Amino acid sequence: MTEAPRNQFLSLHVLETLVAVLPVRDENGSPKSLVYGGVERHMITSQARRRAERVHARDRANAGIGALAGRSTGLRTREWALIAARSLEKDHGWDRDEAVATARAVIEAVGLKFGDPAKKTVANLTKVLLFAPSDAGSRIAAHIQEHAHDLLVWRDGYLQAQDESRKKTTRKGGRATGRAPEAGAEEGTGASAKATVPPLPKRHREAVLFAIAPRDAIDIALYGRFLAEIADSPNVDGAVQSSHAFTVQEAEQVDDFYAAADDAKLHRKRNALDFLDSADDAGAGMTGYQSLISGTFYRHAVLDRAQLTTNLRAAGMTEAEAAETALDAEKEFVNAFVEAFPQAKKNSTASTGSLPALVLAFEGTRPYNYAAAFQRPVDESPTGAGGEGPAGPAAVRRLLTHHAFVSERRPDLTAARVLTYDPQIDAVVKEFETAGREGVASVTAIGELAP
Repeated sequence: MTEAPRNQFLSLHVLETLVAVLPVRDENGSPKSLVYGGVERHMITSQARRRAERVHARDRANAGIGALAGRSTGLRTREWALIAARSLEKDHGWDRDEAVATARAVIEAVGLKFGDPAKKTVANLTKVLLFAPSDAGSRIAAHIQEHAHDLLVWRDGYLQAQDESRKKTTRKGGRATGRAPEAGAEEGTGASAKATVPPLPKRHREAVLFAIAPRDAIDIALYGRFLAEIADSPNVDGAVQSSHAFTVQEAEQVDDFYAAADDAKLHRKRNALDFLDSADDAGAGMTGYQSLISGTFYRHAVLDRAQLTTNLRAAGMTEAEAAETALDAEKEFVNAFVEAFPQAKKNSTASTGSLPALVLAFEGTRPYNYAAAFQRPVDESPTGAGGEGPAGPAAVRRLLTHHAFVSERRPDLTAARVLTYDPQIDAVVKEFETAGREGVASVTAIGELAP
């Protein structure tokens, strides 16, 4: 029996109740917010959620856990020159300074800009984060080692040309930026004053570009990447779309005053011989404020199965390999969407222990975002007083009702699956099911959300 083809888009929706947390902050350390439905809502940005999901899936794969166990994953960093240099040093016995200079020159020559060489903290960091397969550094190092003689000769000429360019710029009263001039560019005041940087030979350039290409890194296929600095290094359109999470009720913020004790001072105070000595050690060691937020958040993400398969095929997989890998990637994406949580303030708020109140999953021929269900903020006053009661159960009723209404008008939607870890919410789901609503099935495991 042939299975019916699956719809292109898998839509996931989550309601989660968080208490006294701060998963993401703005530049002033304050909670992020947005105005929706005429009132302010707390917000957790999609960037914070996506990174948490990506790292969660990557760490599980690297640890040999889950559907992507042992598969290639990516690393997003500015430290590729340092990583390649570390491999040259540890795996091939290079001197540290020699390794750093060579790796930096080779990577810079393909088009990535580095920080100011006069500033040690950024001199060997690329100016942009580069999302590349995690073995890119060791691949670059292996190629440098294999062609060490040719590349060292090239590197010396490259660095000498850079140095001459900087000196001439300084003599002319300009600002030395440390960047390599374009090949064939003229510097200085006379027609004979030229500082031509030797380009990286084609075969070496291609080797570096292959090392940093997306290749078969599953998380790059899922979340995509954009690299404008190198025109001939492929970008990837992500297969995952994520929304910002926002509270279904109006935002309420608490500025928590804290006082941190000084252990040594308290020890002296406890052992003081008289009250005068004790008074000298009175007071907290440090005081301050931290903002904390609470509320029931709605968030949404969608997986474009066709785009994911396209990305995997572009990485060189056969049709069968891409199909199998796409299924595994989908399982891990769903797991990460439910399980992962941003790490900010995790020790002082235990936020990463939160479990969703409800997860709603279904498929369709297009994405479906149900943020409109919460345009009118939930009124948490008692139901007898005209309110909807606590935001968690009220939001679940709204979400399921909204989905049922849309399903009646959109025949492409498949039967929805719901998962809850909250017995109060489970009772609400059962109420919904026994009320004659069709098309929603309760499940008890994450893996059943996208069978």
